[in-house]
Amino acid sequence: MFTTLLNNIEVHLNQNPTVAAGLHWVCAEIRQALPDYDWVGFYFHHPAKKELHLKAYAGNPTDHTIIPFGKGICGQVAVSHQNFVVDDVSKQDNYIACSIDVKSEIVIPLFIDNKNVGQIDIDSNTAGAFTEKDVAFLTAVNKLVAAFLVRSGASF
Repeated sequence: MFTTLLNNIEVHLNQNPTVAAGLHWVCAEIRQALPDYDWVGFYFHHPAKKELHLKAYAGNPTDHTIIPFGKGICGQVAVSHQNFVVDDVSKQDNYIACSIDVKSEIVIPLFIDNKNVGQIDIDSNTAGAFTEKDVAFLTAVNKLVAAFLVRSGASF
């Protein structure tokens, strides 16, 4: 499943859609293909403000379109530059609840030229939804997205 999905993402991004359209398509494609992925989004850094800004997502709307560095799982990844997998969000002290239905979350940083410029964030309404295979898949997605952003001349 992951291999086919990665191939579809690569083909679509190689068609050079606009940055906004490409990111939205990736979110929607992943969410549609993977039933435990209830919300999929891309946040990008605004280093001067020390904030993450939501640029694209698929799933229910969220009030969390701007997240301070260090706040919540996403904000912690902005500071640590490390993958963060949460099997049970109710056990996280520094968690921002986007929905009462969310049980687990995974956040994988997105690097361009070894610089953390953003991240992909996935929420699941299933506890313990993510494994090392999800980490590997989302890391590969971020590599494809990073190459697409560079080709597109996007600046973050």
